[in-house]
Amino acid sequence: MNIPEFNRKADSLKKENRKFFDKLKTKKRKDLDGTFEAAHDEVFAHTNCLQCANCCKTTSPVFYQRDIERAAQALQMKPGAFIQQFLFMDEEGDFVLQQAPCPFLDAENYCRIYESRPTACREYPHTNRKKMQQILDLTYRNTLVCPAVLEIVEKLKSEIKF
Repeated sequence: MNIPEFNRKADSLKKENRKFFDKLKTKKRKDLDGTFEAAHDEVFAHTNCLQCANCCKTTSPVFYQRDIERAAQALQMKPGAFIQQFLFMDEEGDFVLQQAPCPFLDAENYCRIYESRPTACREYPHTNRKKMQQILDLTYRNTLVCPAVLEIVEKLKSEIKF
């Protein structure tokens, strides 16, 4: 994956994608979940996240208490020590990583705590879930992080006509 090329493409499509998502928000579609899921399945049939890991290199998941406990246990740490060493509370009151790239990402883009990773990582990029209407702003932001999400949105733009 050529991340600089992806970043240029994502940036060049930013305004167009914002307009697309704004229209999706105003014109509610009953088939939106299924449309997203079909595009997600098609794109991820040929996507290997280990070749990219841009999400792990540039953003932080939210860590809920159960995520903190699970990750701390995997690292044989107490939850308080895990928070102190790796997390901080953001302006929205959520625990997020102190740094990017993720400190658990190794040189081959594998996660050192994969089996114990946070829920947000498990569900990323959130394009095959129910109630997509509720996370359209997040999905738009993910077009700037994840090449697969950008590809999914490009498919949707060609399928959904306004």
